[in-house]
Amino acid sequence: MKDLPLLLAVLRQPQRLAALAPADWDLLLRQAVAARLAFTLYLLASEHGLLDAVPARPRAHLEWAAVSGRRHHQAAQFEARQIADALARTGIPLILLKGSAYLMAGLPASRGRLFSDIDILVPQSRLDEVEAALMLAGWKVTSLDAYDQRYYRTWMHELPPMQHMQRGNTIDVHHAILPLTARVRPDPEKLRAAAVALPGHPGWHMLAPVDMVLHSATHLFHDGEFDKGLRDLFDIHRLLQHFGAVPGFWDTLPARACELQLARPLFYALRYSGRLFGTAVPPQVVAAAGRGRPNPVLLRLMDALFERALQPDHESCADRFTACARFALYVRGNWLRMPPLMLAQHLFHKAFISPRSPGTQGR
Repeated sequence: MKDLPLLLAVLRQPQRLAALAPADWDLLLRQAVAARLAFTLYLLASEHGLLDAVPARPRAHLEWAAVSGRRHHQAAQFEARQIADALARTGIPLILLKGSAYLMAGLPASRGRLFSDIDILVPQSRLDEVEAALMLAGWKVTSLDAYDQRYYRTWMHELPPMQHMQRGNTIDVHHAILPLTARVRPDPEKLRAAAVALPGHPGWHMLAPVDMVLHSATHLFHDGEFDKGLRDLFDIHRLLQHFGAVPGFWDTLPARACELQLARPLFYALRYSGRLFGTAVPPQVVAAAGRGRPNPVLLRLMDALFERALQPDHESCADRFTACARFALYVRGNWLRMPPLMLAQHLFHKAFISPRSPGTQGR
């Protein structure tokens, strides 16, 4: 693997911040903004007592990122409470996913973590009830054409995104963590059954620690878009660091991955978290996760693709093959989501029909 970009080097060793030259700071901030990690960078400097070592201009940028990030977290917390109130009348447990779960649980992965929407998990059999309750509370489905509405409601693992009519905040209502048409189908009932209470929020839940890691890995390595890939891999790194200290976590993780048909994304998560962030994983866990290892030829190809796509989405971190790697992973992500004929029809529609439909938001 080529030399680490400056942002990655700093995330691995925050003490490097104290020795950066002005030109380094300019590059670091550009990479951090591109990776959506500027708030995280501020918190790392603060936690390591290095803010005073930051020159005035870059420190002003970091402090603005902190102000904006704190407001973002306050808005997300408020929005989560509104969602809980809206769903209270249904009696359906509120299970938060990803960034909102990290934030409301106060996990280390939430420090500096920004997210564009709030994700929740509900039973598929009660989707209509959930959608109706949210609509009564002011959310509506975003403007999609008839094809996209059918795409979400027939084949996807979530409703079309719902946006609040006044606040503009978005909810993704999931009933599974992968589409109904995907090649693997983790049982969402098993995820809901193992969900744990969110401390300090009666009636709220989040996925069990092992499931939280597996969901994060699945979201990253089954998706086809990597503009936030480094941030999501950093989530995995911090989740593993935090939950790795919990007795039984490491023993349970590989077995749970096999149970949920997620051995491959777990393998990739441990591999690239270790390579890019130096995440410490017990050798026996690495060996057990090897059940998800692809064949040597495929693994060499995936290394070439992922190790480019998981860099900060900035020109300083790209080489002549980066764009090709990202495109290949985009195609792969869609390939994993649907069978070949359906994929061909979907890509044709998105390429040639949706662009002609005014006022739509295609996938």
